[in-house]
Amino acid sequence: MIRVLIADDHAVVRRGLRTFLDLQEDIDVVGEAEDGEEAIAEAGRSRPDIVLLDLVMPRLDGVAAIRGIRECSPSSRVIVLTSFLDDDKLLPAVRAGAAAYLLKDVQPQELVGAIRTVQAGESELHPAAAARVLAELADGGPRGEPRAALTPRELEVLELIARGLPNKLIARELGVAEKTVKTHVSNLLGKLGLTDRTQAALYAVREGLVPGS
Repeated sequence: MIRVLIADDHAVVRRGLRTFLDLQEDIDVVGEAEDGEEAIAEAGRSRPDIVLLDLVMPRLDGVAAIRGIRECSPSSRVIVLTSFLDDDKLLPAVRAGAAAYLLKDVQPQELVGAIRTVQAGESELHPAAAARVLAELADGGPRGEPRAALTPRELEVLELIARGLPNKLIARELGVAEKTVKTHVSNLLGKLGLTDRTQAALYAVREGLVPGS
């Protein structure tokens, strides 16, 4: 079962999400929160696999809540579910470690698919969000220097992450154990100063590691 925490300051949104998600055989809604501080407290208590998080909430905003959730429940992955696509919300959320960024007009089955994708260790961005993050990465920051610290195998793994392959397929592609791939992913994220696979994939595109990018 995928354990999900819903954090949104609108009770009707929380109720609608819970009603729909409770219909899924592989999803268990383990808690709700109506503001950022409560989201952190509930994440620490219930240790959910996935946190569905609004960005605009009372007491503590979503970006600060993402950081707090990652500190108190490191295994939890955050899916931002918001009405806003502004750069001042999107980019800080990705930097804080959001594994997915979706808009509230997402179709119900797309949301369920995103939950399953993120639970499998992948990331997902709304197309418009991905375009904005790519543009921001293309314009800022030094290029090439962190990349030099990666081993040839880590560079291969990074390229395959950018192509959207999960760890299992990367392991098959490289002829190594999936546990070995997880180690490479952890090492390359640390060397590049990134928090998750979404940022790694975007970095790879910016650095031209993906053919055609």
